Amino acid sequence: MPTKGQKTFNPENGDSYEFLETAKDTNGQHVTLKATIHSKGEFVPRHFHVYQDETFEVVSGKLTVWSDGQTRTLSAGEKITLPKNIPHNHYNIEDIPLCYIHTVTPALDFDFLVENLAGLAADGKSKNGKYGFIQELVTLKYLDSKAYLAGIPIGIQKVLMNTIAPLARLFGYRAIYKKYSGIEK
Repeated sequence: MPTKGQKTFNPENGDSYEFLETAKDTNGQHVTLKATIHSKGEFVPRHFHVYQDETFEVVSGKLTVWSDGQTRTLSAGEKITLPKNIPHNHYNIEDIPLCYIHTVTPALDFDFLVENLAGLAADGKSKNGKYGFIQELVTLKYLDSKAYLAGIPIGIQKVLMNTIAPLARLFGYRAIYKKYSGIEK
C-alpha cells in the first residue's frame, strides 16, 4: 500500500517516484508524486484518462507534453493540467534528468498503479519501459483509474479487455499485485 514518503525506483532506467500525498492522505481527492525521470523518450503509450485530470509542475529539466496532437516543452517553474478524456503523453527528451511534481485528481487507485509498475520493472517484467500488451489489457480493465490507449479504437480495446484480460487473470496477471501493494485487483 502506498505511503507518504515512500519512494519507488525503476532499476531498468533509473526513474524514481516519491509519494508526497497518497489517496489515503487526501481522502481520495488526489495523489501527488515527485518524479525524477532519467529515461529518454515516450516511456508509456499515448493514452487518456476517463475520470482523472493530471497536473505537472516542472522542478528541473524539461518536460515534453504531447496533448491532443500537439507537442510543447515546459521548463522549470512551468505548470500544465491535462484534462480527462484528452489523449496525451508526457516524457523527457533531454540528456539530463527531469524532475516534476505530478498530481492526479481524483486519486482513485493511481498510487497503486505507480507502485505496481515499479514493482514489475524491479522484477524484470518490463522491456524498454513496456510491460506487454496482455499486462496493459489487464491493467486497463481492472483499474478504477480508467484509461484507454490513444491509438486503438475504444470499441476494439473493450472487446480485447473483456475477452483477453479475464483469461490472463487465470494465468496470474493482475492490475494490482498483492506482492507490491498488499492488495490485489
